[in-house]
Amino acid sequence: MDVTMASLIFIISYIGIMTEKINRALVACCGAVVMLILGILQVEQAFFEHVDWNTIALLFSMMILVSITSQNGVFEYIAIKLAQKVKGRPIPLLVVLSTITAIGSALLDNVTTVLLLVPIILTLTSLLHVTSMPYLISAILFANIGGTATLIGDPPNIMIGQAVEHLDFNDFLFHLGPVVLIIFIVIMSGVVLFYRRSLYISQERRNELLKLDPNSFLKKGPLLYKSVSVLSLTILGFLLHTILHLDITTVAMSGALLLLLITSNEQEIEEVFRSIEWITLFFFIGLFILVGGLIKVGIIDEMARSILLLTEGDLPKTAIIILWGSGLLSGFIDNIPFVAAMIPVIMEFEEYGMQNLDPLWWSLALGACLGGNATLIGASANVIVAGMAMKSKQSFSFIQFLLIGFPVVIVSLVIATIYILLRYLLAYF
Repeated sequence: MDVTMASLIFIISYIGIMTEKINRALVACCGAVVMLILGILQVEQAFFEHVDWNTIALLFSMMILVSITSQNGVFEYIAIKLAQKVKGRPIPLLVVLSTITAIGSALLDNVTTVLLLVPIILTLTSLLHVTSMPYLISAILFANIGGTATLIGDPPNIMIGQAVEHLDFNDFLFHLGPVVLIIFIVIMSGVVLFYRRSLYISQERRNELLKLDPNSFLKKGPLLYKSVSVLSLTILGFLLHTILHLDITTVAMSGALLLLLITSNEQEIEEVFRSIEWITLFFFIGLFILVGGLIKVGIIDEMARSILLLTEGDLPKTAIIILWGSGLLSGFIDNIPFVAAMIPVIMEFEEYGMQNLDPLWWSLALGACLGGNATLIGASANVIVAGMAMKSKQSFSFIQFLLIGFPVVIVSLVIATIYILLRYLLAYF
């Protein structure tokens, strides 16, 4: 009975999120509360076992840092500088922003990167009077693609790295970096071809842009220097977090609290809290509980275990099914809880005679990270960008993203399949 009810609640909630007739955070939270009312989850289980508070705290902290920093015109300054470098041409600008997003997502993480870059994108598109949708969708796509390359780039990779002791930062970069580079080039070419005719900026607008003085947008003063310094220190902390023996969430929270403390005389703390993307945070909480209900009744675990029965312990078959299974499912149920369910299952494969599990870990990482591009709720970065776009009244629909994101996932998984087969599985045929 619980299995049926949990499935029904999830499906109805998902349809509500897709149709967007009601705010998606409200839909997700209502579905979560129904799970609690029906006893599928207890309150303690929902909030202490299934809600990923590390992710929530990281998002909250970065929103504070970005909110305070944005008051000084920093993002406008960076946006104008970037646009002037490419002379206001829309396609080169799309390529530059996408490349920065991918690199930033690999070196920091995709959540932090989109929180920093989306304000720049929104400012740029407003200045140039061009639609923001292609730039925001590209930010999502390349945040997930770039984040796939490193251990810290995407939450699923962090989870795998924590679970498998012999895999470190260099292992992820060495094994996933090459295929991510190939996927980046292919998808970038496709995105440019897709948008090359729909993006247009008049020569008049471009001339106006080139005449702008970026420095005039900066509000120089103590708040500017404090916010940029703390934000820079926080980003440095992300890069050095393994050396400092601190997790990313601790670094972000430390930066946010430090900035609040040293700027308390220049601004009202209440105003900063009003600027937080609360809708995005509550959507995450509701979604975590919804998927937690599926985990509690055994649906996700059963799907994962069925992989072993289907492949009969054959390593190449198992690797490819994990790649495609995690890729397709992660787009629809959020990749973080799915990976959490899959990790112990893959570890059990060793008991069935599989000696080399590394191809399975790389298949899971590629599938879960790349599959996050399928829908607007497939990965954390997607939800954040959609929430920030909605707040700026430049939103795009679930279906609009699906029509672009899902084909990107299929192409990415095809490339990943060829890579996995050639690099790891030829010896098993």
